[in-house]
Amino acid sequence: MNFSVEFITIGKLKSNSPFFALFDEYKKRLKGKFNLIQMDAQNTPAEHQKILDKIHRNAKLIVLDETGKTLPSIEFAKTLEKYQIDSPSTPIQFVIGGADGLSKEILQRANLIISFGKQTWPHMMVRVMLIEQVYRAQQILANHPYHRQ
Repeated sequence: MNFSVEFITIGKLKSNSPFFALFDEYKKRLKGKFNLIQMDAQNTPAEHQKILDKIHRNAKLIVLDETGKTLPSIEFAKTLEKYQIDSPSTPIQFVIGGADGLSKEILQRANLIISFGKQTWPHMMVRVMLIEQVYRAQQILANHPYHRQ
């Protein structure tokens, strides 16, 4: 399944970052549309409003937050598949907030809040981990051997 995916992120991934090449590699592997919206970190109500303004009205919204659920990759893949079927003309949107988290309004708007575990991860690393999981979800749904159980 080719997902239409959009990441809304705080902070910018710089081309000289060790994570840039890896992120770019997974982005090239994705099938379907992908858009990355990067915003400057401000940790103000205006920053949170800018995030809310980028969320499509009918989008299925997945927020990454330390309070979220941890999902096995197969469950994550099935969730993305369901969201794409439910709203095929709207991208599945992901929000990765800044160091101080996200507002209650953004968390309440989310269809799903996920976490990559109890550890604290650098935001740039989370982007790579997330795009890899989106790619892995595509491979799982295509019955490709990339994902082994």
